[in-house]
Amino acid sequence: MTADVISIPRAALHEQVAQRLRQMLVEGRIAPGAKLNERELSELLNVSRTPLREAIKMLAAEGLVELVPNRGAIAVSLTEEDVLNTFEVMAGLEGLSGELAAQRITPRELAEIQAMQFEMMAAYTRRDLSTYYALNARIHDAINAAAKNPVLETVYSQVNARLQALRFRSNQDGEKWKTAVKEHEKMIEALSTRDAAGMREVLLTHLRNKRDVVLEQLRAVHKTSKGAA
Repeated sequence: MTADVISIPRAALHEQVAQRLRQMLVEGRIAPGAKLNERELSELLNVSRTPLREAIKMLAAEGLVELVPNRGAIAVSLTEEDVLNTFEVMAGLEGLSGELAAQRITPRELAEIQAMQFEMMAAYTRRDLSTYYALNARIHDAINAAAKNPVLETVYSQVNARLQALRFRSNQDGEKWKTAVKEHEKMIEALSTRDAAGMREVLLTHLRNKRDVVLEQLRAVHKTSKGAA
């Protein structure tokens, strides 16, 4: 029995590369402000420069990297003002998304979100932050999709991309992570009971808490940097 060689379509390849780079950026393996070294990344991901560059362009469109003349691609580093402005918009989008989802979600969509919540809680029990965060992001995306508003979904995705790395790091504090988990349990409860007002409120609170943790972390980093200077 012989095995046929399965070629990966070029479009699929650069999307796979983008996904791997996205995870590296979100989890801090490529630090904010760092240059994306094409030679090193090509070797690490075992791909040629062409799909790598196409993937980097995708991430630039998402706001995760910035294409700087004569410097190449740089991992985005948000200032405190950027964080405040972006979380302000994101909180409004999340609140609206949750409110509409509670009104429009189907039983099948609810069951899928509940199943992801169960998996996410298992990851939390193992303290597997990478798996937890991936499921967390899928839950938020599913809630957004359940709102059934294509314009909201597009804007949500664009704004949320800028915050992915910061949202991931906000769970590295044990107590803050525990709080986020409790808020997720309230989200599932509000969705299950079709409580639109309650869903909006828990998501607004969730985003405000994320914002405060992120700002606290940014200020700590700046303080450490000044102390070392």
